[in-house]
Formats: sequence, C-alpha cells, structure tokens
Amino acid sequence: KTAKPGKVFNAAAQTWNHTFYWQSMGPKAGGAPTGAIKERIAKDFGSFEKFVEAFNTAAGGHFGSGWAWLVVEPSTKKLRVISTHDAANPLRDGLVPVLTCDVW
Repeated sequence: KTAKPGKVFNAAAQTWNHTFYWQSMGPKAGGAPTGAIKERIAKDFGSFEKFVEAFNTAAGGHFGSGWAWLVVEPSTKKLRVISTHDAANPLRDGLVPVLTCDVW
C-alpha cells in the first residue's frame, strides 16, 4: 500500500492485478450473480443490468493500459466501479477488489 511508484511497484502490482484477474474466471462461470453478491449489486447499483452498464462504461471509456474494478468501499461497505491506469491497484486507496477487467 505504501510502495513508491517505479519499476518494482509496477512489476509487483501488475503481477497481483493479473493473478486476481485470472482467478476471477472459471469454467462455466459468468452470467448474472446469485446469492449475497446479487443482493449487494441490486442494493448498490439498482440492478445487475445497471452494474454491467457502469462496469462496461468504466472499461470501455478507459484510454490506454489499465483496469476496470468492482470494489468495496470499507467505510461505507458499498460497491463501486472504478478504473485505474497502468499498474495502479485499488488496494493502495484502501478499497477491496471484488472483480476486475484488464483494459488495453
């Protein structure tokens, strides 16, 4: 969280980001969520479709290398969609990653 920007941070953060990204996928995975995450998305975004729209906007509107993220804001316990550039990671900002998309 306190690493200085530079080559070591970029390498470590990109490794973490990509590992998290690949672990977010699985065979027969995808589609609308179920259970607690479904309820949380509906509460914080209004519907799964509105979440998808926000996530797609963050990813599709990003120019250059970076990431779209679904995160939890610990102070409010609310889900948010954010985007980061290059090797940036929401952990540095005290956010908890839930899902990510690598954007090029």
